[in-house]
Formats: sequence, C-alpha cells, structure tokens
Amino acid sequence: MAYFLDVILPIPLQKAFTYHITEAEARFLKTGMRVAVPFGKSKIYTALAFKIHNNPPLAYDAKTIHQILDEEPVVTESQLKHWEWIASYYMCSIGEVMRAAMPNAFLLESETVISKNEKADVNDSELKDDEFLIYEALHHQTSLKIQDVVSILDKKRVLPIINGLVKKGVLNLQEELYEKYQPKLVRYVKLHEHHKSEKQLQELLDDLSRAPKQREVLLTLFTIEASENKPIKVSELVKRSGASSATVKTLIDKAILEEYHIQTDRIQFEGEGDADSKTLNAPQKAALKEIETIFKTKSVALLHGVTSSGKTEIYVQLIKKQLELGKQVLYLLPEIALTTQLVDRLQDYFGEKVAVFHSRYSGNERVEVWHNMLNNSEKAQIIIGARSSLLLP
Repeated sequence: MAYFLDVILPIPLQKAFTYHITEAEARFLKTGMRVAVPFGKSKIYTALAFKIHNNPPLAYDAKTIHQILDEEPVVTESQLKHWEWIASYYMCSIGEVMRAAMPNAFLLESETVISKNEKADVNDSELKDDEFLIYEALHHQTSLKIQDVVSILDKKRVLPIINGLVKKGVLNLQEELYEKYQPKLVRYVKLHEHHKSEKQLQELLDDLSRAPKQREVLLTLFTIEASENKPIKVSELVKRSGASSATVKTLIDKAILEEYHIQTDRIQFEGEGDADSKTLNAPQKAALKEIETIFKTKSVALLHGVTSSGKTEIYVQLIKKQLELGKQVLYLLPEIALTTQLVDRLQDYFGEKVAVFHSRYSGNERVEVWHNMLNNSEKAQIIIGARSSLLLP
C-alpha cells in the first residue's frame, strides 16, 4: 500500500501539496511536525505535516519528502483549526497564515552552497579577477554561501559570476538546509578534577605565586563556590576577579580550570515572585465578585477604571485562579510599548512563570517561548504579548 502526506507550505498555495512517504514515515509522522520538502526545480521548504492518506495526487507525480525535522509536533491541532478559520475569514491560503504565525527561526531555509570541484584541472590564469577571488577563498574554506561571495566581492550581482564558474566546471552547486534556531549556551568553569584534594590545591597555589592574576582568578572562584554554591559563569568570574578573559583561558588551557556549557533561555526574569504581596481593597473586591458572576453566563467582561485605579490587581486574582486549574493565561496588550512596565509588575507576583512574546524579540527568543508554551513549562504559564501572540500554541 502506498502512503502519501499532505503538507502546508509557507507560500500562497490554495491547497495542501501531496508528497510520497514510506510506511515507516507514515507510522512516525504526526500532524503538526515539520518536514523538509523539495518544491520546484531546486528549492527546499519547511512544510507542516497535515494529513496522511493513501490517495495519490491526480494532477502531478508525488515527490518524496527530504527529511523529517521534529520528533514531536511543534504546532497543535487547535492551532491548525485556528489557522484554517483565519484563512477562510481573510480569504488567504493557510500557508500564508503559517508564515505569519511561526517564528522565522522555525522555518528552515534552502540556501545555495558552492564548493570547489576537486576533480577539475583549473588554470588560474584563465580565471577573471572576480572568479579568481572566489576560487582562492575556497582554498581556505570547504564551502561558501551566496552571502559569503557577496561579502568577498563587495557586490550584489554575484550569480552570473558563480554560474560562469559552474559552466567552466570549477565549482559545484548544492542545496543545503540550515536550522536557523541556535540554543544559547552560557560558558561556565569549575576546578579541574585533578586539583580537588587539599594537598593538590596547596601545590597549585604555590605554583601560581609567580602568576598573580591567575592566582587571583582561582581565589575568586573558591570565594564564590564557598559563599554561593552555584555554577560559576566565565563572565562573572572575569568581572569579580578583575582579570581578563585571556587569563581564564590560560587556566583552562593548563587544565587547572574545566570549561562546560549550560543551555539557557535568552529572556531572564527579574522579580520577587510573591503573588500574595497585595490584598484587594473594598471596590476591587466588589469588581472581582461581579466579574466572576458575569463569567458564569458569559465569556467576556469589561472592567472599566481610570489609570492607576487598581485593575492589574484584579487581573492578578483572575490569573491565579486559572493557574490553579492548570491553564495558561494570555495577557494581550494593544502595543509593545506597554509591555515593559507590566512585565515588571507581573513578575513581582508570578516570578519566572511570566513569558513575553512580541515582534521586537529575536527569532531565537520567540522560539524559546513557543517551546516553553508547547511543553507547558513553568517558564510560560503567563504570556504577555501584542497581536502576534494570539497565534501561539
């Protein structure tokens, strides 16, 4: 039996496009996973798995998918229903909604990569100046992207030159996929295992008596470890010891310190996280009670109050009740400019549970929030965002 996959492509196609898949792929794939698929002559797009079935397309021969990019869905079924409604209401394709909804860093891109043809017998004197510069660069790097060639030649129109080299057999072209999202890794250091005993430590400090800066870094490390009992960042050690990064690197090279990395979110919270810090006054209690009464029969309530009249404290009480039910909360704002002050206030109540999502954040930061929401992480119980946050999972 043949298996086929309908995918959503991030382009203005009115219908899903169909690809051929194996039985093993059909068993593994779930709706909402990303797959890389060939489209047209040489383009590779990120698409979303939509529907698995056994019906081949009638108008064209189904190509095979390039690769599966996820182990679990990154888009939920309820999101897809929302996207379909948006596509219908605004008379656009679901692929256009997908491109608007997903952070750019989620959408793998197809980039043309050039490499040197090792089999070619090239006479340097036959190459024009620009061609020679590209050829020379490939002696030092195994491959170059189009953007690298633009930088090397300092001109935008480089495709004719590259095409000329391909025709001469000097270059090979290939289409490769690049994952745009890069996790943020923070550098930490600790004392190497070889120097853990008291005797070894004393010998080490004696040896470093002729290198006072290195000795100072080591003593600072011991002080932080003794007082704070937490992993020590390289940046923090440099700052507190007054030494340079080169000094720390020397200690790592000597195997006195050991370097390691921890993945961390780009958005860090600062706040007390004390949700019981304020009690409501009488008018606030009355408003909260009325809102809760309205919610028994209606899904929307309008709370009217002038600036600084205490509306946020009422929202905090409503948010707390939703969190106790195991739900997430979206706090939607009309514009990005209002987020900073509100983030500080809500973090005072809820601490690390508050996440922020809007267009001024980098692609990597938005991917982190997306993943945290999808996994119902403690770091994404309350989302503060502008319009684009309506499209989150």
